[in-house]
Amino acid sequence: MTNPDNTIFAVKRLIGRRFDDPVTKKDTELVPYKIARGPNGDAWVQAGGKDYSPSQISAFTLQKMKETAEAYLGENVTQAVITVPAYFNDAQR
Repeated sequence: MTNPDNTIFAVKRLIGRRFDDPVTKKDTELVPYKIARGPNGDAWVQAGGKDYSPSQISAFTLQKMKETAEAYLGENVTQAVITVPAYFNDAQR
């Protein structure tokens, strides 16, 4: 990995979590990127000098997947099924 501080992974773990949640604190020690307190007290990610919510990071990932699928298929993708893990609580959904 050539840029670990700006390579975001396992962001699903932060969705719906507060910054001061014990799980978030543990994650902060395990990942090379910065986890910060968002404006609403949730856990956000800092990358490239900007703050992003876990939902924004997920949206970037889905957008890239859509672009990749369209390039492969040679047509627009207008529908998709997105699922969440069964163990997600209401805040995470």
